[in-house]
Amino acid sequence: MAVGKFTKAEIIDSVYEKSGINRSDIRLTIDTAFDSIKEALSGNRTVELRGFGTFEVRFRKGRAKARNPRTGEPVTPCPHGIVAFKPGKEMKRAAWSSMRTSADDRSSDESPPAAETQP
Repeated sequence: MAVGKFTKAEIIDSVYEKSGINRSDIRLTIDTAFDSIKEALSGNRTVELRGFGTFEVRFRKGRAKARNPRTGEPVTPCPHGIVAFKPGKEMKRAAWSSMRTSADDRSSDESPPAAETQP
């Protein structure tokens, strides 16, 4: 499970530390890239970032019966699109290795069970 958030500001700082490029230029580049992704998705295009993953719009059908979970009031949602992300192979490998590493860390934090001695 994720430990914390990694914000856009932290991405900008990370790129700055690795490249030394001006922060305002990095922010402009990242904002432009995100805007381009949004435009493509709003045009019902798939965005493929090799090694990272694929963004696509999936459509949900409207339902006749649904309830607002907060108020319990019946609502009728209309058909709408949602953005779906499918991670690439490299992203999946990174996630799997991070889960193995965190599981190993947790198991090493716990003391092993005491060995039973036989008389």
